[in-house]
Amino acid sequence: MLKKMKNLVVQEEGQALTEYGLIIALVAVAIAATLTAFKGDLVAVFTKIKAQINP
Repeated sequence: MLKKMKNLVVQEEGQALTEYGLIIALVAVAIAATLTAFKGDLVAVFTKIKAQINP
């Protein structure tokens, strides 16, 4: 009985780790999509900053 309870805890920890991995992957995909969508705007902002720093 004790062994079955220990196995249950280990399985739940593995499941939680998998869920965290999926969440991290989803966040990474969302960040990549956002940066891709705003690529032109970001380039313009950094170009403007560069021009102000190095006239």
